[in-house]
Amino acid sequence: MTPAELLQQLDILRALPHETEWVEFKEAKSGKDFRQIGKYFSALCNEANLKNQPCGWLVFGVRDKDRAVIGSKFRPNPANLDSLKHEVARHTTAGTTFVDIHEVIHPDGRVVMLQVPPAPQGVPVAFQNHWYGRDGESLVGLSLQELETIRSQRKIEDWSAEVCPDATIDDLDPRAIALARNNFREKNQNKDFAAQVDGWPVETFLDRAKLTQGGRITRTTILLVGREEAVHHLQPAVGQLTWKLEGEERAYEHFGPPFLLTTGEMYSRIRNTLQKVDVPGRLVPLEVPKYEKWVVLEALHNAIAHQDYSLQSRVIVTETRDSLTLDSAGRFFEGELVDYTLNNKTPQRYRNRFLADAMVNVNMIDTMGYGIHRMYLEQRRRFYPLPDFDFSNPDKVVVTIHGKVIDPNYTAVLMGQDDLPLETVILLDGVQKGAVIDRNEASRLRRKNLIEGRSPRLFVAAAVAEATDEKAKYIRNRAFDDAHYKQMVIKYLKQFGKATRQDVEDLLLSKLSEVLDEDQKRNKVKNLLGAMSRSGTIHSMRSGPTSHWVLTEVEPEGDR
Repeated sequence: MTPAELLQQLDILRALPHETEWVEFKEAKSGKDFRQIGKYFSALCNEANLKNQPCGWLVFGVRDKDRAVIGSKFRPNPANLDSLKHEVARHTTAGTTFVDIHEVIHPDGRVVMLQVPPAPQGVPVAFQNHWYGRDGESLVGLSLQELETIRSQRKIEDWSAEVCPDATIDDLDPRAIALARNNFREKNQNKDFAAQVDGWPVETFLDRAKLTQGGRITRTTILLVGREEAVHHLQPAVGQLTWKLEGEERAYEHFGPPFLLTTGEMYSRIRNTLQKVDVPGRLVPLEVPKYEKWVVLEALHNAIAHQDYSLQSRVIVTETRDSLTLDSAGRFFEGELVDYTLNNKTPQRYRNRFLADAMVNVNMIDTMGYGIHRMYLEQRRRFYPLPDFDFSNPDKVVVTIHGKVIDPNYTAVLMGQDDLPLETVILLDGVQKGAVIDRNEASRLRRKNLIEGRSPRLFVAAAVAEATDEKAKYIRNRAFDDAHYKQMVIKYLKQFGKATRQDVEDLLLSKLSEVLDEDQKRNKVKNLLGAMSRSGTIHSMRSGPTSHWVLTEVEPEGDR
C-alpha cells in the first residue's frame, strides 16, 4: 500500500465497531511483550478466518478507548521491526507469520499496523502450542466449538487416494511390486484366491491390493511401490523419510519411495546393539537388543500411514545414544492415546484411508487400533520403558522409543510379576520417568508395595534387592524419620559444642533421601533446625557477623 492508502486503511479500522474481533488497538507507547504479541497474532488469525475476513490487524499507537492516535515507539529500527516476522514464525502453526508490517506516519504520531493472515482453511493457528481467540475485546483461549469449526473447513478429502495423472507403470519399482505381491498373498493365504495371486497381471494385482484405482496410479502407489525418481508426482507434498544420528557421531540419510522397501533400509542404519542390563536379584546380566525391530517399524509405518501430507513435511527419525524419536506432521486424528494403549478402541476415521488400507493389504500395518497396544506389550515383554507419545505440538506427533533401562527396579518388578495389568505397568513407567500420577493411583501402587517416596517425588520400590549396590541405592532413596536426623544434630553439638547452618548442611545433606533435589534438601535442614528450636532442644547464638546453634541445658524428651 502507498502511504495515502495506509492512512485511509487506518481510518477505516478506527471507524469499526469496538466489538470487532479481528482488529486490536494497543497504545504500545514504547514497547510490547513478545508473548502478548504472539497470543494476539494467534487470536486475530483465527478470528479473521471465522469472520471470513481477508486479514486481521494488530495496530500499535492508537488508544482503544476512543481510537485516538497517540503514537508508538515500538521497534523504531526498521530492521528490528521486520525481524518480528521471523520471531513469530518460530512459535506458530506451520511457521505462520504477518502478511506485512506497515509503518504509518500519521499527523498525530507514528502508527505500526501489523497485518495478520486469516488461519488457513482447516488449520487453526496456535502460538507456542496454544490456540487463542477473542471474546468481544478480551483475549481468550479459542473455544472448542470455534476450534472444530475451523478444522471442519477442510473438505473431507483423502489426499492419498488422489490419482497422479501423468504417472505410468514405468514409474513403479519391480522389486517393491514383487514384495507387495508376496506380502498380499501371505496375508490372504486362507482366501480362495490366494493361489491365483502370483498369476495376476501387475495391473490386476495393484487394483486388488488397493494400491491403484481402476488401473490409475495414485499417490499411495507412488509412496509404497513407486521408484525414487517418481516422487515428483507427489509435489508439493514431501514423500521422504530422514534418519539422523545425533551425539558424538553425527550422520544423516534421506529415503524416498518405495517405502515398502526403504523403511527396512532405514531400520538397518539404526545401531541396534545388544545391551547388558544389571537387574536386582540376578547374578547374570540380562541381554536384550537395544530396540525391538517390530516396535520400530510399527512406529515408522504408522507415521507414514497417518501423517498429514498437506503440511509438506517429511518423517524424521532421530537416533541418539539412548533413544529413537519419530516426528510426523499432523495431529492425532481420532481418540486419545489411552484408548489405543489399552486396546479399547477401533478407529472409525483415518486421515489417509486409501493409504492405510493399502498398507494393511501389503502387511505393513493394521487398522484395528492394535498397533500402539502391541508396542506397549512388546516393550513390557522386554522389561524396557514404554514408548512415549507427545501431542503437545498441534502440528505433529512425536514418538520416543527408549533404548536403555531407566530404573533397574522397574525392570526387576516386571520380571518378578509378569501378571501385572498393563494399566499398572503404565503407571510404574510414569513413576520411573518422574511423571506426576494421580493421588489415588499412587495410593493403590503403594498398597501393592510397588512404589516408595512422597508425592510428587515417587520411585519404583525395590521389590527384589539382592545386589549390594542396588540395596544401597534403595536405602539412599528411602527417607529416615526426622528423629534420626535430629539425633545426628544433637550428637554433633555434644561433641563440638556449636554448629553453623553450613556445618549442619555438611552433616546432613549427603544423608538425606536422593529423591529430594538440592533445594529440597536444604529446605529440609532448615525445617529440622526450626522444629528443634521451637521444641527447645537447641537455640541460636550470634558470635560476631555469624550465628550458630548450641544445645540447651535440658534436652526435651521428644527429641531424645
